[in-house]
Amino acid sequence: MSIPLRQVARVGAYIVRQHLAGRKRYPLVLMLEPLFRCNLACAGCGKIDYPDAILDKRISVADALGAVDECGAPVVVMAGGEPLLHKELPKIVQGVIARKKFAIVCTNALLLEKKIDQYAPSPYFTWSIHLDGDREMHDKSVCQPGVYDRAVSALKTAKSKGFRVTINCTFFNDADPERIAAFFDTVTKLGVDGITMSPGYAYERAPDQKHFLNRSATKQLFRAIFRRGDGGRKWAFNQSTMFLDFLAGNQTYHCTPWGNPTRTVFGWQRPCYLLGEGYAKTFKELMEETDWDAYGVGNYEKCADCMVHSGFEATAVRDTVTRPWKALGVTLRGVRTEGEMAPDIPLDRQRPATYVFDSTVTQKLSEIRRAEAEEKAGKKAATAA
Repeated sequence: MSIPLRQVARVGAYIVRQHLAGRKRYPLVLMLEPLFRCNLACAGCGKIDYPDAILDKRISVADALGAVDECGAPVVVMAGGEPLLHKELPKIVQGVIARKKFAIVCTNALLLEKKIDQYAPSPYFTWSIHLDGDREMHDKSVCQPGVYDRAVSALKTAKSKGFRVTINCTFFNDADPERIAAFFDTVTKLGVDGITMSPGYAYERAPDQKHFLNRSATKQLFRAIFRRGDGGRKWAFNQSTMFLDFLAGNQTYHCTPWGNPTRTVFGWQRPCYLLGEGYAKTFKELMEETDWDAYGVGNYEKCADCMVHSGFEATAVRDTVTRPWKALGVTLRGVRTEGEMAPDIPLDRQRPATYVFDSTVTQKLSEIRRAEAEEKAGKKAATAA
């Protein structure tokens, strides 16, 4: 595990405070999406399928930092879309750091070398660069040649300027464990400060629906990867030991979607970063009025194959804090890659999927047009006066 000691201590203390206060549900990481637009169109992405009127929307600095204060999570991940397209992102990052929150910017790095001097190294700041494997694997994943080389160049530049840099990887059912292990060796030699990895989530609007992993295939893939890396101890992961153990099928975890609440240009997304099935105007409304029991593996068809970190990392972290001896055992021995797997959650009682994307888009477009009309009328009235 390569998570900085400062972050481990702050997050651990935060979790202990929540437990002492008797809170059953609390945020751990705020997923802040200041825009949906991206300068790539990856086949496995379900985040950018919106009309231009929505893709052109941006969260203001005030609203972004207001969400940070409202939520109170100790870690803020800025994603998208491509967050570096947001012209005021440096101010948002500065505001997060000023609050002593850990700021992580997830980027495809195509604009990083151009904009990196707008940011300063800090123990509270991390670049998380998207790399889905070696050159061939990554360029295939993002559907554009040359992206891997540009991302690696940006990674080297960021490291040379003193920034903490991690990579984030998403793998699908065509992933080769041997190549992934070799890729991890390569980025380790490049000096990355940690690796974050996850199986791809089956976004309903993703152009490529053929290559998503089910839970059984996910566990077999990650066992095969860890087997080539001394139970995972060969590489530095920017994730909890228990989440890695979960990926290998050694833990039965239920997701805690409130652990990674998501704020987008639409508002607070229900129920999680991966599913947009309605939006709340405030964080309080999200936490108190969301039917959390209606979601998750075993509860909802769309969640059936999910093992993504945004749903399960918070569960694993809580398990680590409440039972540290358990995590220590995995750290010392490495992730188990042989033998029987932990029981999985039965799916026989899950409710069928419902599809709300089109109605959500229609509603948001109506709100945008109404706001534009009101602004236009206000300017006209001011001019007439």
